[in-house]
Amino acid sequence: MNSRQRILGGGVQHVLDYLRRMRSENPAFFYAVQDDNGSSNGNIFWADATARMNYHYFGDTIKLDTSYRANCYSVPFATFTGLNHHAQPVLFGCAFLFSESETSLVWLLQTWLQAMSAQKPVSITTDTDHLIQMAIAHVLPETRHRLCKWSILRDTKEKLTHVCQTHPTFEIEFMKCINEAETLEEFESQWKSLLERYYLTDNEFLQSIYIARHHWVPVFMRETFFGDFLSDEDNDAKNTFFDGFVNASTSIQLLIKHYEKAITIWHEKEFNADLDSNNTTPILKTPSPMEKQAADLYTRKVFMKFQQELVETLANPATKIDDSGAITTYHVAKFGEEHKAHTVRFNTLELTANCSCLMFEFSGIICRHVLSVFRAKNVLTLPSQYILKRWTRNAKTGGGGTIEENPLELPSNSQESLTMRHNSLRQEAIKFVEEGAKSIHSYNVAMNALKEAAKKVSAAKKKNTDKTQVTNMVNGCNQGVDEGDIDQADSGQSKEEKEQKIRELTAKLDCINQRSEVYRANLLAVLKDMEEQKLKLSVKVQNARLSLKE
Repeated sequence: MNSRQRILGGGVQHVLDYLRRMRSENPAFFYAVQDDNGSSNGNIFWADATARMNYHYFGDTIKLDTSYRANCYSVPFATFTGLNHHAQPVLFGCAFLFSESETSLVWLLQTWLQAMSAQKPVSITTDTDHLIQMAIAHVLPETRHRLCKWSILRDTKEKLTHVCQTHPTFEIEFMKCINEAETLEEFESQWKSLLERYYLTDNEFLQSIYIARHHWVPVFMRETFFGDFLSDEDNDAKNTFFDGFVNASTSIQLLIKHYEKAITIWHEKEFNADLDSNNTTPILKTPSPMEKQAADLYTRKVFMKFQQELVETLANPATKIDDSGAITTYHVAKFGEEHKAHTVRFNTLELTANCSCLMFEFSGIICRHVLSVFRAKNVLTLPSQYILKRWTRNAKTGGGGTIEENPLELPSNSQESLTMRHNSLRQEAIKFVEEGAKSIHSYNVAMNALKEAAKKVSAAKKKNTDKTQVTNMVNGCNQGVDEGDIDQADSGQSKEEKEQKIRELTAKLDCINQRSEVYRANLLAVLKDMEEQKLKLSVKVQNARLSLKE
């Protein structure tokens, strides 16, 4: 046990006991402990079933947060997070990093990737740490790696405090150079001018962050999807899953409680955002059919961003500058700001457009410049390739990608699919409850359907316990014990052959028994959820009846 673990005392064992209990309650719960020089006290990683399922839908861009070091936390708590369809933080896994070597970080990334079914993200954002950078280059060489801009700006203020105090305008101009440069040439020119004006050409810190500019300055990152469309403050500082739940004084025992509390609260926030998106209608600001289409498809928060871009087209007219066959090129600029024009290339045959601002590539939401061209070309509805499914109300009905893709067919014989089926049932149960609670009639129908479903699930459970029908219990399993195999084992074979055959059949039976136990555990979890939802429905109906009487 290393020094940090000795300081944490019995907290590590408390965590391990908690993880074992969670794993026994739900086989889809994943955890692993790194072998630390032969001891059982290495780094710890875990991801619950919901985290693994959420990654299936929203794992295109992730953030590995190890800010506990900069914030001097007593507990080395690291998290993998992303953004859901409401642009809310969503959890993809947690870790305790008692060792912070490159080997440990490689283990962490490989273990996390294993828990996520080896599905690699498009992009990842991390703190500025050379060990993390090397680990990502080793494990995720094809994933676009971004350094946390907020951390770099924080370090800049610390390293250049004397400059900021002596020249109050430096910070303003520095931020403008970083955030407002719209082309690579513009950034390079402004950066050079900034350093010369404040005599910082030889500053080692500024040289180091300039060398790494391709990994943190926005203008260099816009061709890759990061899902950012909020303000920089929201994206970098406030979008932390455990913000407000964990601080420097949080003990390891208390952290587990706060971990569960944070999960519950964020689940409620997502549920409320789902209700808001599905049951209320946003106010439209234009007569455009495209706005109505977006209001029906997108979640509320994403629609508000789209609506903002659509309204801005009124102040950003498109001017045709070239017409070469199927490709027409436009300049789009705000009135009075023609020097900041963006170039849009529009394909008339395919109804596709590419904008020099790269907003769609970066955030997955179409920009005002392309929308202005669509308006000029009388494109009344959004082409399907410009509606990312991950931003829609139905983001969790299948895989990611664009809205035109078919729902993902879940495999029936892999461990990963257990998580998917478990969480898919959860989602469908929630939708069922929402519909069933709308009226007394629908409530009665829903209750009868639940009772019928409970009978069928109970019958399936009973069937799973009958080992004589084990081949019928496992959907898609071709490893059943056939009576012909047993007969063959007794006919004209040597003792060694019979023993080998018995071992093979025993292994098959063990495999099937294990799968049956996993199915049983997941069915029990779903039934438990259904019972809880049924109780909530009963309370709502009673309240509705009391309201009617009043």
